Amino acid sequence: MPDPRPRSSTPTLATRSVETLDGALDRIGRSSFRAKFHLSPADARYARDRGRREIETHAARFIGERLAAADPDNDGRQTPMRGHPVFLAQHATATCCRGCLAKHHGIVKHHPLTDEHQVYVVAVIMRWIERELRRLPHDSCRAPLPPSKHRRPGMSSDAALF
Repeated sequence: MPDPRPRSSTPTLATRSVETLDGALDRIGRSSFRAKFHLSPADARYARDRGRREIETHAARFIGERLAAADPDNDGRQTPMRGHPVFLAQHATATCCRGCLAKHHGIVKHHPLTDEHQVYVVAVIMRWIERELRRLPHDSCRAPLPPSKHRRPGMSSDAALF
């Protein structure tokens, strides 16, 4: 007997354990809107200079502050289009608002994000950034940054995100 429950064409978070992050990113990246987002050399340099741990901390904080609530303020407009590699990654990965999370990741709107949801969203963002950094040649991002603006004293300009 067929299952009478409605089926969604978008996999839920629970079924994502089978689907790799790369598979999800490839699927989402087929959208012409999502495919146009790429890290600029300056964003890549910022990410490499800050390092994975710090960028991941920023991503977790942004998700917690801007998306975790059941009904975030300015939902659909809360994620800037530029200014931080994480913001660009959010648009590229459809993790920029609760509507996109529902449509592309199967995370229900109007309910707070669970810790599991937040970990998943950060993992998607970080994987996209990692893929972008591999796409950009290292030397295109290596122009030194002024220490007072973008690097803490003592950080190596050769610090790599991955």
